[in-house]
Amino acid sequence: MGVFVFLPLVLPLTAWPIARLAEQRLHPRTATRLLTAVAMVMAACSTVCLGLLMVVGTAQLPGNPLPDGWSDPEVREAVPYDEVAGRLAIPALLAVVLACARTLWRHGRIRRGAHRALAALPDTEVAVLPDAVPYAYALPGGRRGRVVVTTALLASLEPAERRALFAHERAHLAARHHRFLLAVQLAARANPFLRPLRTAVSYTAERWADEDAAHAVGSRRAVARAIGKAALVSRGTPVATLAGLAAAGPVPRRVAALLDPAPSARSWPSVFTSVGLAAWGAAVGAAVSAMSSANSAVTMFFILYAATPL
Repeated sequence: MGVFVFLPLVLPLTAWPIARLAEQRLHPRTATRLLTAVAMVMAACSTVCLGLLMVVGTAQLPGNPLPDGWSDPEVREAVPYDEVAGRLAIPALLAVVLACARTLWRHGRIRRGAHRALAALPDTEVAVLPDAVPYAYALPGGRRGRVVVTTALLASLEPAERRALFAHERAHLAARHHRFLLAVQLAARANPFLRPLRTAVSYTAERWADEDAAHAVGSRRAVARAIGKAALVSRGTPVATLAGLAAAGPVPRRVAALLDPAPSARSWPSVFTSVGLAAWGAAVGAAVSAMSSANSAVTMFFILYAATPL
């Protein structure tokens, strides 16, 4: 197994270049899907390797419930610096589990609270709350989800900008952007090296909805004006895993992108460009991470199987 067990812990560094370039050079839809897939694979692989290291570390502790053979020297030799790495993996994996559980709990709590707050309103696609605080967001759930907006935000927008607002939020619901956002949030909790991808996906998901809204209303400038006004008065969304018109920044970059021509919908960049090289680098990093974790898991399985008394 050797050093391969450590590779998935640091290979997310190979995705940093694409995290930045994807925001600027790829279509937002392509960037969101690519970055989310890379983040999920790398987070899963690093968590698997932490679990393997934890087995080695736990087996060395007195009074552990694991088979005695799992603490044999032959098992520990499979991991370099087993005494340090194995013991450090125990609190590290515990921290990952607690952080992911907290993220899921908070996401679920906010969604349930939002649905309870809307229970008294008519079951329509758009829920208008009589609130003096301006905000709007896409609330998934039910048959189609709902667009939540307050009277304060609607009062600050012109009719064309309101249409852009609703088109933006509907785009979030139609593409299920909350799933992408939740996935990268969990990935960043599992491995801090994936935080740049979480930040990038928060931006590209909003840009994806911006482009869909511009296509729906037929005016890129109307969407840009709606984003700018909403950003000035809105407080954003109640949780990072829900999407909204002014949820993710930097807003000036989104406005500037809408004032430019629509981006190309090419699904994969050419390898002869900087973004293409970065994308292939991230893909290779994810593949190596998957192979390293698989190799480590299979090797550890056979080692532990051989060391388990019959």
